[in-house]
Amino acid sequence: MKPEHPVPLAPSVSPGRRVWQRFRQSRRGYWSLVIFIILFAMSLMAELISNDRPLVARYDGRLVFPLVHDYAETAFGGDFDSPADYLDPFIKQQLEKDGNWAIYPLNTYRYDTLNYFAKSPNPAPPSADNWLGTDDRGRDVLARLLYGFRVSILFGLALTVTGVILGVVTGAIQGYFVGRTDLFFQRFMEIWGAMPELYLLIIFASIFEPSVLLLLLLLSLFGWMGLSDYVRADFLRNRNLDYVQAARAMGLSNGQIIRRHVLPNSLTPVVTFLPFRMSGAILALTSLDFLGLGVPPSTPSLGELLAQGKNNLDAWWIALSTFMVLTVTLLLLTNIGDALRNSLDVRRKA
Repeated sequence: MKPEHPVPLAPSVSPGRRVWQRFRQSRRGYWSLVIFIILFAMSLMAELISNDRPLVARYDGRLVFPLVHDYAETAFGGDFDSPADYLDPFIKQQLEKDGNWAIYPLNTYRYDTLNYFAKSPNPAPPSADNWLGTDDRGRDVLARLLYGFRVSILFGLALTVTGVILGVVTGAIQGYFVGRTDLFFQRFMEIWGAMPELYLLIIFASIFEPSVLLLLLLLSLFGWMGLSDYVRADFLRNRNLDYVQAARAMGLSNGQIIRRHVLPNSLTPVVTFLPFRMSGAILALTSLDFLGLGVPPSTPSLGELLAQGKNNLDAWWIALSTFMVLTVTLLLLTNIGDALRNSLDVRRKA
């Protein structure tokens, strides 16, 4: 009698790979992540995509790199020692004659470039020179959207990371030690949460010079409380489980138990809420910039563009393009958050 062949066991799948498989099942969330990464990478290379300086040029037999080095107008046959304006028709002509050449970015405007040679009064409608038109100061809307998108994403990431760190630390302390520690933190959060955040921002904006760092600090002081409640609830549930009791019986310190056992099993709400917290941070920055309480005026901002669209209702291209960028960004982050939440649901099978 022939022995039966043993049934091969299915290869074990790590928890992280299992979560990724569930995430890949959501095509909407997966492709939203891909598109968001591509857009963010493009914004990080904004200087190479949208700039008023050539990437590289050849003049009088030598290579020059205006993108990384300042050249005076006299270096290209001009009369002044001031920095060369590469949008000046004379400089362009100098870089195109007698075997000279220059490679310009795809969009030949930076976020603060004033188009002195525009053919239409500002704000100018979309044209071959300014694909999305100009604002009321003659600055290219496409360039300001690209640089403003980068500022919004980086600010959202910084505010999300700061809020997550504060929320996890405070929630872990409350949920693990409970007792008087938890009671003290709960009363403190009730008092702190009752403070008028918008009024504080208005007061600090009138006292200090507006800056991204100051805005990040002020918003971080209030952005951790919502996540702290979820972490506290998970720590309260996990602190009395058998494996935690066993670790405590083996003589592990509280810090070791939190770091090795309780915290890794309490990070599900943290990871799930990351895209939604980032959406809230982007909306907060846009709202404050719209009210004039955000970043300095020279900084490219989506909220400042929305304010310009409100003040120039006939220049429909300003508000419409900014609204589309905000809508697409928030929609991508929402899809990523929904897919991430479903992938962390243990009831689903990959």
